[in-house]
Amino acid sequence: MAEHLVLVRHGQIAANREGRWHGSTDSPLTWRGSRQAKRTAKHLSKRLQPIEKIYVSPLDRCRSTAAPIASAFKIDPVIHHDLREWGIGAWEDTPFSDLQKTHDFMGKVRKDPHFEPPGGGESLAQVTTRMVAAIRQINASHEGAVAIVSHGASLALALAVILDNDANRWGQYMVDNCSLTELVLGDNPYVNFFNRTEHL
Repeated sequence: MAEHLVLVRHGQIAANREGRWHGSTDSPLTWRGSRQAKRTAKHLSKRLQPIEKIYVSPLDRCRSTAAPIASAFKIDPVIHHDLREWGIGAWEDTPFSDLQKTHDFMGKVRKDPHFEPPGGGESLAQVTTRMVAAIRQINASHEGAVAIVSHGASLALALAVILDNDANRWGQYMVDNCSLTELVLGDNPYVNFFNRTEHL
């Protein structure tokens, strides 16, 4: 079992700046996002306990965030498809305000965790199930410190279930771009720290 799981949200993309939902949409880091990734790698390289393995969502913004971290520790990142972001099908690239006003996305999700957005979107339950399973599998496969580079909504859902056993509390676990959260799993999971950004 891993001693620590260091959860990293990817660096900034244009959709973050503009308030649009990019789940399965593959978006590159902005200049600021690339700088955030480099600063995160520099900060992590000073840890007393080195990162021994790094798992990453297949989307470009996560792979680009993971690259300088992996380089700092001289390890190869491992792509894990279940760490991808919550894809919302035909509603991808929609402003958050329109998702609420026009589609009542959050209202539908709260009422029915199995609601799937049109056009092949995932349900909250589907995202939560794959994310929690991925994190637990990674944790069980390693000792020492392991980094996971993933996405805001997916990480929030996983933390809500792991820590509170309640996916509907995911709004309390939203994390900033290139923030760091250290999760310790076991009989009573907890976080050593949450959403740290002072390194940026």
